[in-house]
Amino acid sequence: MTDGSDSAALRARDHAVLWHPFTQQQAWAEESAPVIVRGEGCELIDADGRRYLDGTSSLWCNVHGHRHPRIDAAVSEQLGRVAHTTMLGLTHPTAIELGERLVALAPGDLSRVFYSDTGAAATEIALKMAFQGHVQAGETRRTRFAYIESSYHGDTLGAVSVGGIEIFHERFRPLLFDAIKLPFGDADGAAALIAEHADELAAVIVEPLVQGAGGLLVQPDGYLRALRDACDAAGCFLICDEVATGFGRTGTMFACEQEGVAPDILCLGKGITGGYLPLAATLATDAIYDRFLGGVDELKTFFHGHTYTGNPLGCAAAIASLDVFEEEHVLERVADRDRQFGALLDEHVASLPGVHEIRRRGLMCGVELLPHPATARAGHQVIVEARDRGVLLRPLGDIVVLMPALAISAAELERLVIVTAEAITAVSERLGVPSVPRPLAGRRIPS
Repeated sequence: MTDGSDSAALRARDHAVLWHPFTQQQAWAEESAPVIVRGEGCELIDADGRRYLDGTSSLWCNVHGHRHPRIDAAVSEQLGRVAHTTMLGLTHPTAIELGERLVALAPGDLSRVFYSDTGAAATEIALKMAFQGHVQAGETRRTRFAYIESSYHGDTLGAVSVGGIEIFHERFRPLLFDAIKLPFGDADGAAALIAEHADELAAVIVEPLVQGAGGLLVQPDGYLRALRDACDAAGCFLICDEVATGFGRTGTMFACEQEGVAPDILCLGKGITGGYLPLAATLATDAIYDRFLGGVDELKTFFHGHTYTGNPLGCAAAIASLDVFEEEHVLERVADRDRQFGALLDEHVASLPGVHEIRRRGLMCGVELLPHPATARAGHQVIVEARDRGVLLRPLGDIVVLMPALAISAAELERLVIVTAEAITAVSERLGVPSVPRPLAGRRIPS
């Protein structure tokens, strides 16, 4: 434990050498953000000893809470054997066991696991795998991809090429390949575009049910199923990017299960290790895998890899996390928290004068504020107000994201929602929003 003066010194050292992601550095240097030194359960503890409820599960990846004894023990035990070994020309037991577990859990005929280290890498792999798979099957015209408007699949250039968030992606357009944008929520329109480009499409990539970084946009029922059917008719692959939605976030282990959809390629990350270590996985069917088999002279190898592919520590954490899902009946608890979450949001947030709309599926929630000038940084102000009250949130512009760990208790979830309401109220008053409650109808998208 360090005192406040040490905290200030650490912030000064941070400002001197670090460059933070998705952060306007000039504004960052003017803040006194917490310096996190420990975690316990659903709380993070800063260098001054202050505790914060982790309302976004450390960027949507912490599943079972911090310092879960089952996962701690698994990582420690693996550390006593080997911390890292390459999978180029070698293999190891934890990668094998995790692959078996993932294949057993995955929907449909997904049967092959390709490891990487980040969600963006998982989607890059999916895109390259889809393209090369078609080429090696003689379908050389299939060189294009389709994506959903306002989608997000990572920040590497392939992932950005199939991303639809202009503020993130537009300035990189000269570096990107051209992809086909499908309308969000319009199943017939999306299916028509897929049919129009059927002969040239390698794959359609989608975040199932909820588009995360695009603003927690909830797709209408049947939309994902319509994409699956359209891909089948067009002869192209469906890639489901479940980096954010996987591992219980929407109430089922994988979001695509809720529409009875099995993708050809599935991308996993974030919660795969319970939020402990960088690990990602791209799962494919044998039908795709078989396209990469052949003699050495045929050069059908998938020439892609990562130094930390299948890292043993990450795989050990992931296996332990899956054990916790089973032993602690996590998905059943999520169903309880899901119902509570909806009731709390209706009671405390939905009618606030400063709230435009609430969008939610399971424990993924975005509270969109009324429009304000960008210079007001209304979403950021709400985050600061909540932080002062001991709750850590994260904005997407003027959308306040609430995405707690699946392990959150009923009391902690109530605190999360009430503090969010208090923070929105304080900022709304500061920005001059009339203090007249608005009707609930039309302002909430049900789970």
